[in-house]
Amino acid sequence: MQTTEEHLRALMIDGLNGDAKAHEALLRLLVPLLRGFYRRRLRGADDDVEDMVQETLIAVHTRRATYDRERPFTAWLYAVARYKMIDHLRRVGRLRPIEDYDEWLTAADFEASSIARLDVDDLLQGLPDKQARAIRATRIEGLSVAEAASAEGIGESDVKVSVHRGLKALMGRVQGVLR
Repeated sequence: MQTTEEHLRALMIDGLNGDAKAHEALLRLLVPLLRGFYRRRLRGADDDVEDMVQETLIAVHTRRATYDRERPFTAWLYAVARYKMIDHLRRVGRLRPIEDYDEWLTAADFEASSIARLDVDDLLQGLPDKQARAIRATRIEGLSVAEAASAEGIGESDVKVSVHRGLKALMGRVQGVLR
């Protein structure tokens, strides 16, 4: 069975259009993807991994109406999975510090593992230019805050504030999709 973005997205859309077999096939294909996602993050907690997979499948089923057909499916899926994981970590008292969270959004392997290819330009397009440039420089190109500030001719604190506000806006957008 295929697990490409296009195939998964097509199954999701067919399911939204009332094709129960497509929806069932989609959920079956998501199981190994979600297991891998959670195993990489919840090391040594196999029972938790299976619980998280089931919770996420239920969320995909119950929240499927929130999926925007114009967006990549896997980006939506992994956003749902991340929120389920955060809820789980809060419940068990193992939530990571918030500083790590913004890196999940911009990490090079943003679950892009040959499936989810987010178009960074599209993501940053909705932000003010200054914020988008600061995020691109520090989080994508790997410049230090000092280097980004020097390249833009602005202060380091201005770069930090722009990155913070830009990431906050992106988080708000993702949360809006899930509600």
